[in-house]
Amino acid sequence: MRALVHVNIVGAGIIGLSVAFELESRGHTATLIDPAPGQGASYAAAGMLAPAAETVWGHGPLHELLAASNAAYPKFIERIESVTGQRPDYLQNSTLVVAAEPADREALHELAELQASLGLSAEKLLPSQARKLEPALAANIAGAVLCQDDHQVDPRSVVKILLDHLRGRLIEERAQALVGDGSRTNAVRTASGKILEADQTIVATGLGTIDGLDRVPVRPVYGDILRIQGPAGPPLITRTIRGIVHREPVYLVPRKDGSLVLGASVREDRQPAVNIGAMHLLLDNARKLIPGISDCTLNEATARARPATPDDRPLLGRIDPGLVLSTGYSRHGVLLAPLGATLAADLIHGNGTHPLHQAVNPHRFATATQTTHRTEQHP
Repeated sequence: MRALVHVNIVGAGIIGLSVAFELESRGHTATLIDPAPGQGASYAAAGMLAPAAETVWGHGPLHELLAASNAAYPKFIERIESVTGQRPDYLQNSTLVVAAEPADREALHELAELQASLGLSAEKLLPSQARKLEPALAANIAGAVLCQDDHQVDPRSVVKILLDHLRGRLIEERAQALVGDGSRTNAVRTASGKILEADQTIVATGLGTIDGLDRVPVRPVYGDILRIQGPAGPPLITRTIRGIVHREPVYLVPRKDGSLVLGASVREDRQPAVNIGAMHLLLDNARKLIPGISDCTLNEATARARPATPDDRPLLGRIDPGLVLSTGYSRHGVLLAPLGATLAADLIHGNGTHPLHQAVNPHRFATATQTTHRTEQHP
């Protein structure tokens, strides 16, 4: 029987919370350290669980990660409900990827061939077939692909449930520095000067920023997200609609309360506020696919930074004998939460032999992620 340990987790977004939940299920204890829990990228995320619709050329190992975590999602939701008595807003409602014009249809069909070659569910549909599934689609769409196994979850519901469950383990302060003996991390110092000792520490902040951890190859990629309210009556759409409009991506995700999540732009301008131009383009492209959104009202406009790595795969692995890194999930953090939690907990157990560990090895880039033994010394 493995010894039970106490773990500091820096970051209480969906990744940090999922890791804490997984560790607890294995009998360990955790302290979560975050000044604004659940308010980062998890707060803005649409929650598409879409390994097929997210498929892109040249990202082979990423496809394996997405598919594995997608398969784990139903059990992940069931475990949360079983332990907390609350069920996240999780819908297995499929995804319809729609091409606005013939040129977009060509790109969509090429992608469908790749999806099929990977064994993913991707069925080409005629425009009339797509409109039969979703009557609100524009009459002049050029084609569609149905991804039957892609589904969605409301990340805010997952975060709220896990935060409520783990509230007693939460320190709402900024983690300022890693503390150790020069070769092993054994504590975290908070902004108020608290020294929180632990057997292990996991850094799960989105951009991997904390004193004592250097050269994390993660950059902020901003996305603008709109939340709009559908008109009274039947829901405007029942499936997630992902569109290609003039080769630009756009998506609409329906929520059970009749609202829709509309996104998402991709900006690397380091501007954290909502961009008016990006918001206008999203609305314009969405209207080309679903004209009825003109009758919706605006609930919220949000922008957040998504932590992206050069290959869009997370950085998840051991940095020193007392430190594990779990960051860089790009736009896939919600989908990868169950798998990321399992891989991180396995490392805490001393087991790094999962077949997918190598795909997320944080040392895989030339500028290898590492601590430089700058951890503060214990007083």
